[in-house]
Parts: sequence; C-alpha cells; structure tokens
Amino acid sequence: MAEPVASEALLALRDQIDGLDRQLLDLLNQRARVAEQVGEIKRAEGTPFFRPDRVAQVIEKIRAANPGPLKAEHVSAIWREIMSACLALESPQRVAVLGPVGTFCEQAAIEYFGGAADIIYCANFDEVFHATASGSAQFGVVGVENMTEGVVTRSLDLFLHTPCHVVGEVSLLIRHNLMRKEPSMHGIEAVLAHPQALAQCQNWLNKHLPDVERRAVSSNAEGSRLAATNPAWAALGSERASTMFGLHITAHAIQDEAYNRTRFAVICLPQTMATPPATGRDCTSLVVSVPNRPGAMHDLLVPLKTHGVSMTRLESRPARTGQWDYYFYIDLDGHPNQPHVAAALAELREICAFFKMLGAYPVKN
Repeated sequence: MAEPVASEALLALRDQIDGLDRQLLDLLNQRARVAEQVGEIKRAEGTPFFRPDRVAQVIEKIRAANPGPLKAEHVSAIWREIMSACLALESPQRVAVLGPVGTFCEQAAIEYFGGAADIIYCANFDEVFHATASGSAQFGVVGVENMTEGVVTRSLDLFLHTPCHVVGEVSLLIRHNLMRKEPSMHGIEAVLAHPQALAQCQNWLNKHLPDVERRAVSSNAEGSRLAATNPAWAALGSERASTMFGLHITAHAIQDEAYNRTRFAVICLPQTMATPPATGRDCTSLVVSVPNRPGAMHDLLVPLKTHGVSMTRLESRPARTGQWDYYFYIDLDGHPNQPHVAAALAELREICAFFKMLGAYPVKN
C-alpha cells in the first residue's frame, strides 16, 4: 500500500521540527561538554559525582518554568534522562539490581538514576547488598515493602548487618501481566514468578487458572526468561519483560489490587554518598531492639510522642536468639537534622538494647 502524499503544510511543519531537533541536539551537546568540565572539577576535588538533591532541584526548577503544552511529568522524565546521560560522561554510576533484565527492581533503578546508569544484574537481594557493600556497585536498589503483601522480609534481615545506608526511595506502581510464548491461555501448565507477585495475583489465578501449578522463582524477569523456553509455562511480569523475552501478554494487569505499589530503597556505602540533607519531606529509618520486659514497647514510643515525631511504619522481625527477642524496623516522619527528631533519636538510643540508623532520605508525596 502506497504511503499517502503529505500536504505542503505538513511538509513545512516537518521541516520546522527537523530544524528544531538539530537545535536541540546542539544545545544538548553544549550541556554535555559543560557536564564534562564539572566532572573534571569533581574528580580533582574528590566530591560525589551523583547528587540526587541536585537532580531534584534542577527538575523542580524546570517544571516550574515549563510554559506548556508539555505536561510536567513528561518534562521531569525528559530532564532526568538528560541529566543521566550527562552524568554518564562525568562518571557512569554502577547500580546493582535484582535481575535479569526486565525486573521491577531494574525499572525502579532507571526511574531514580535514569537510563544511562550502568546496571549490574544480581540473582537475589543478598547479592545486591554484597555488590554494594563490596564496592563492585556504587549503589543498590532493593524492594522493601508492597502495599498488599507487606514487607520484603529478606531485605529487612539484610539491612541489619550491612554497612550500607539508605539514601533514597522509589515508589513504583506495579502492574502484573500474564505472559507466555503462545497468544492464548490454553494449555498453561505452570505460572512462574517471584513469590510476592504470585501472592499479589492469587485471586485472579484462583479464578482463571485454579488447577495450574504456581512455581516460585528468584524474580519475575527470571520467570519470564524461563517461560520463553517452554510453551506450557507462563510468567507474571512487566510489559518490558514481555518485550525483552519475546512473550505474548495474554492478560493485562491481573494484580488483585488496582493501586498496587512497591517501595524500593536506594542503598550505598556512607563514603559513596553521605546522608542527604533535609528537604522538609523526609523519612528516617532505623532498626532497634528493646529489653524483653513489661512496658518495653511503651517506653519505645514515649520519646516519639514527647517530641512530636510521627511514626509512619513499624515492623518486627525475630532476633533469632532463642529468647523470643525481636528487632523493630521503624520509619519516622522527618530528618535527624531537625531538632525534634534529633532529640527523639537521642532518647531512643538511651533506652534501646540495640540501635542502628538505616538512613534518612527524601520521600515523594
């Protein structure tokens, strides 16, 4: 079929767009050359290359100056990629994530660092923590909590003994799709996915595939990779994973909760990046234990009430001492640089048998 002949008016507009594209490319390369100079100065002074607070400031200024018609969220996405590409010229950021290609963990890393980050794929969260703590990756991204299935317990356990701290978070809307080599749901013998994904889709699976085996694997992307090898297997995962592994999406967005979000923590060694400065919209995360005696939990909460600090999350994990002791993972609203938060933390240290700051970092509303 012959392509329709464009009108003179349309051709003129296309020529105009081509000219603007060339101008944009020239300006982007000018920006890149300045970024290279910034990188040379940072290298000489020994200052951090990646500054998420600086990225946020630049994007906020651009959003505020945007006259339209581009939407603010699209402007943010464009500038994050521009800054990521320029940062890669200064010093590519090595980021460890749960692999293989196509995981939601990878998607969270790209949302935070941009598409120019050097992604390192790990088999599990243990390897993500190890790669980050050993320095083979500068940063790591790990899942910590899902709105429907709660905390990722392995991540909490790993935070207890790691030298890394949390410097940022990403809240990602999770949509699980049923994917396989065949374009229909007929003949599926097993659904492969991460245990959390299987749990988040259990009502749909009970209704539509009640007799099909559910097989837990290390990640949704690994399930997608395996499903590409067997036409009788299906996977749960992202549209990106379906594209990467050549799978058909036979059912879209099958998660039980429409508004299904997962929090991912961005971690690094303190020498890679210090605690980000207070922004006014921050979270302080810590893990503590208290003596096993009556009223201990009450005593834990008193300093927060006294100093007006809001606790936004409280999770417990067994200490595995054989004495029914527990570690408590706490998120507080605020930053240690704020006097009322600092006072509450100082009192908590005095009454806790174990106290460890996991990090203080900006959060998005």
